[in-house]
Amino acid sequence: MLIGKSGKIPSSEITPEGMYLNRRQFIGKSAAVVAGASMGSGIGGSIEPENSQKDWSKVRSELDEELTPFDDVTSYNNFYEFGTGKSDPVRNAHTLRPRPWTIEVGGLCDNPGTYGLEDFIKPGNIEDRVYRMRCVEAWSMVIPWQGFSLKDVIDQAKPSGSARFVEFRTLHDLEQMPGQRYGVLRWPYVEGLRLDEAKHPLTMLITGVYGKTLPNQNGAPIRLIVPWKYGFKGIKSIVSMRFLEEMPMNTWKRSASHEYGFYANVNPDVPHPRWSQARERRIGEFRRRRTLMFNGYADEVASLYSGMDLRTHY
Repeated sequence: MLIGKSGKIPSSEITPEGMYLNRRQFIGKSAAVVAGASMGSGIGGSIEPENSQKDWSKVRSELDEELTPFDDVTSYNNFYEFGTGKSDPVRNAHTLRPRPWTIEVGGLCDNPGTYGLEDFIKPGNIEDRVYRMRCVEAWSMVIPWQGFSLKDVIDQAKPSGSARFVEFRTLHDLEQMPGQRYGVLRWPYVEGLRLDEAKHPLTMLITGVYGKTLPNQNGAPIRLIVPWKYGFKGIKSIVSMRFLEEMPMNTWKRSASHEYGFYANVNPDVPHPRWSQARERRIGEFRRRRTLMFNGYADEVASLYSGMDLRTHY
């Protein structure tokens, strides 16, 4: 919202009344927003102080797996907006300015508008989740994330009955994201989920890792995690969410539809055209391990795809 110090504000810069009222309703339904948020600290000012001193060496996954070391998690990344090499993001992402940040919510919903990060945070709703992450390139990690349920945001936005999908977009800014100057992909980066996938309890919006504010190279200040899908579904540095009736065209399907589909569910029985997905290499290990169906989350999510041919809907 623009606040003028003096003079007449052009009508083009005045926040429409409906959008303003919707935004206030959205915030009101969030109960009390975290107070005193500092633009230089974690979201809501509460992530890093709360658990940055935690002894992460004692934390393991539900499959009793060791965590991938922090240095690997934050230095071995796919984030083409900062380069196509795995070490490019940590070298180049200093140009990203994650504060202040807004997310535009729109499409088929009752509460559209442009919201600050603090509008999404309720007191105490940031939680730790240790998730296995599987990259389509056949490497994997076990990462302790901090964030909150995407369902919370969806419920506040109130998608209409005709909405069946939610689309996400990454920031498009050639100054902040110099890799976007090159045509390796069509920018901005776009991803999407079916609405029931987006509202699943495992689906999270992430604001931190290892008890620290999410680093730029990992998708600061807010990114998506859907742990039963390949990593390219985890769109980073999100600036918009739109509720749609039709399936959105996600970036990698647009780029190479014969290799990457919309669903991107981890399925060891469906090989990538250029390599097998049956086994994976955990970062930090030399041996390869068997890839688990739905990345090991089959008990929680297989029912979402009942009756679907997962070789066709890949």
